[in-house]
Amino acid sequence: MVFKSLRGVEDLLPPESEKFEKVVKTFKEAVEKAGFREVILPIFEEAGLFARSVGETTDIVQKEMYVFEDKGGRQVALRPEGTASAVRAYIQHGIYAKEPFTKWFYVGPMFRFERPQAGRRRQFFQAGCEVFGLSQPGADAEVIGVAASILESLSVEFNLEVNSIGCEKCRPRYREALLEFLKLRVEELCPDCKGRLERNPLRVLDCKVETCKEVVSEAPVITDYLCDECRVHFQKVKEYLSLLGVGFKVNPRLVRGLDYYTRTVFEFKSEKLGAQSTVLAGGRYDRLVSQLGGPETPALGFAMGIDRVMLLLPQVEEEREGVFVVTAGEEAYRKGLELIAFLRSKGIKAQIDHRQGSFKSQMKAADRVRAKFVVIIGEEELKGDFLSLKDLDTGKQEKISGLEELLARL
Repeated sequence: MVFKSLRGVEDLLPPESEKFEKVVKTFKEAVEKAGFREVILPIFEEAGLFARSVGETTDIVQKEMYVFEDKGGRQVALRPEGTASAVRAYIQHGIYAKEPFTKWFYVGPMFRFERPQAGRRRQFFQAGCEVFGLSQPGADAEVIGVAASILESLSVEFNLEVNSIGCEKCRPRYREALLEFLKLRVEELCPDCKGRLERNPLRVLDCKVETCKEVVSEAPVITDYLCDECRVHFQKVKEYLSLLGVGFKVNPRLVRGLDYYTRTVFEFKSEKLGAQSTVLAGGRYDRLVSQLGGPETPALGFAMGIDRVMLLLPQVEEEREGVFVVTAGEEAYRKGLELIAFLRSKGIKAQIDHRQGSFKSQMKAADRVRAKFVVIIGEEELKGDFLSLKDLDTGKQEKISGLEELLARL
């Protein structure tokens, strides 16, 4: 029997794995410069954590979560997103009592049982940031600015959309107005949205079914119902984004697909990705910490889809780097082993072909692994006590008298 990876789960082989590492490295460099520190979170949690935080009426909880019973009889879920786990950790370890504000980041796999397509897998990877303890609109602008800098560093073109979805004070008025509108068009809604009407009509705004999208295009917008505090907060966020030089467009119908958001929400989109256009998104979730058992704590964050960002990176030929040692005979091979150990101790990438094949086959191997230099140790080199160094970019070959000269040349 030949085993294959499950549908919607893919292997990342070189050079795609190297592209993955480039995205992660760029992300980490940007967020660490902004004072974020890494938190490493579990891949599975109690299923109730996500139902309570993401929302029981969301597609994620109702249709997409991987839920199973473990050997202890507990309902466990593979994490479909990272924020809930970060909030659980923040509460469990009492971070709120130790720090006035906290800035975390994480990188790792998430799991949702979705229909696989480009940019949407059942195991996918996210890099995310979370900020706890800051309610000021400047924090919103900073987080959005950090997100923009990540995509800019990767040369990813994007359109940024922002909105405010209000708070517990002003959202009930909007919910009432939206529900009144949707009831007049209920027959045009998909079956899922008909079921959402009474439980959470705002979820209709995030539906991807075309008929529902047409209906909500004429619905009331939440920005017309914001309370004074939310209106001022959103205005300040927009002003600070402009100060930071971050271009944006206000989309009054942007709500995001998770129940925990309050006030600011945002999405970075790429026109090159088609339907799965969102590459990075997030917002403020000031009530989530208290909903999960912690104290009242303002919070906000974002998550970046690493898989989707990778689709936007150009395919570039790998640059040559390091040294490949080519040998002829056992004595030369022994010296080659000593040489690669020496070079690695000096921080230089070095490889050797243990098969000890022909000179031609070893040179092909050096080219295949994209080595920059080849060091040749053959009969002539052994007799003359020197090394031959060949630059695979230029084809130039020269004699090297010893290790110090080789290091200087490399």
